[in-house]
Amino acid sequence: MGFFDAPALNHHEQVVFGYDEETGLKAIIAIHNTSLGPALGGCRVWNYESEDDALRDVLRLSEGMTYKSALAGLNLGGGKSVIIGRVQEIGNEAAFRAFGRLVDSLGGRYVAAEDVNTTPQMMEWVSEETEYVAGLDPEMGGSGDPSPFTAYGTFVGIKSAANKAWGSDSLEGKTVAVQGLGHVGMYLVKHLSEAGAKVVVADIKEDKVKEMLKYKNVSAVESDAIYDVSMDIFAPCALGSVVNDNTIDRLKCRVIAGAANNILSDYDKHGKILLDRGVLYAPDYAINAGGVINVYGEFEGYNEKRSYSRVNHIYDVLQEIFKRSEDDGIPTMDAADILAEERLRKIGRLKQMRRSGKRLFSKI
Repeated sequence: MGFFDAPALNHHEQVVFGYDEETGLKAIIAIHNTSLGPALGGCRVWNYESEDDALRDVLRLSEGMTYKSALAGLNLGGGKSVIIGRVQEIGNEAAFRAFGRLVDSLGGRYVAAEDVNTTPQMMEWVSEETEYVAGLDPEMGGSGDPSPFTAYGTFVGIKSAANKAWGSDSLEGKTVAVQGLGHVGMYLVKHLSEAGAKVVVADIKEDKVKEMLKYKNVSAVESDAIYDVSMDIFAPCALGSVVNDNTIDRLKCRVIAGAANNILSDYDKHGKILLDRGVLYAPDYAINAGGVINVYGEFEGYNEKRSYSRVNHIYDVLQEIFKRSEDDGIPTMDAADILAEERLRKIGRLKQMRRSGKRLFSKI
C-alpha cells in the first residue's frame, strides 16, 4: 500500500513519519482531527509485520480517538502514535527522548500518553524533550496509570449493556469471558468478581492467569478456547479485530463489551451480523474511554474524584447509543458514530468560530 493510497488518509489532518538513525527509532504520529482541541492519544510499541500494518493501525486508532473524545464530551481531538519494533530493543531512554523531540516538533497539535507496551517511565523520558505528554506519575504532576480508569469505565459499560440486554444491570451470576490480562483486563476481572459475576479468563501469559485465579468465581481456559466458552458477555481486553470471520460464529453470547480498541475486524460487516443475531455490541471507543477521561483532568487541574465521576457517565452514553440503535434499526457502532459526529459538527464549529474571532451570534 502506497502512503497516499491509504483508504483512511483523506480523513486525517496530518501524518508524520519519524526516524532516528542513532537509536533506530521508527515512529508514526497520526493526527485525525483537532476541531475540538489538541489530538490526545497513546503511543503504542509493537513489532508490526510490515510498515504498512503500522500505518493502518495508527490511522485507525487515531480516528477512534477523535470519536472517543467527542462522545465522552471532552474538548480533545484524536491522535495516536506507534513505534515499530520490539519493546525489549526500543524501549530505552535514548529512543523515547528521540520520540519526544518528534512530538515536540508538532507544537502541541499532538499530546502523547501511554498505550500498549509503554510505561510511565517511558513517558517521563518523553517529557524530558517536550511538554506535550500526559499520564505522567502523580509525583510529576500527572494523573498516573490510566488503566484503573479504563477498567472501571469498561465495568460501568458492561453494567449498562447488561441493563439493556436483560433489564437489570446486576452482574450476579452472569458469565463474563475476559480475553487479555494486561493492566486493564486484570483490574476489570477484580471488578467483575466483586460484582458477583462468574469470570472466565484467558491470556498467553500463565503468570497473569494464575494471579487472577485468586479472585472469587474466576476460572481459566487456553487462549483460543475463550471464543467457545458458554458465556453471557464477551469482554475482549487485548488487541483488536478479535471479532472476525473466523471467530464470530464461535461466540455464543448476548453482549460483547470490552476494553480493546477496534474489536470488530470489519465494522460494517460484523456490526450488521451482530445486529441481525440480536447480540448487543458496546462500541469500543465509547466503553473504553475511562483512560482518556482521566488524563483529560490534567488539562484542568487533576482531581481523581472528578475523574471517576466523569467515567460513570459512560453508563448513560451507552444507554443513549443503544436507544439510537434500536430506534433507527442500525448497528450500535453506527449509532455511536452519529452521536459523536453531531458533537463534532456543533461544538467543533463553535470552537473554530471562537478561534477565528467571528461573532457566534448575530443580532436580530
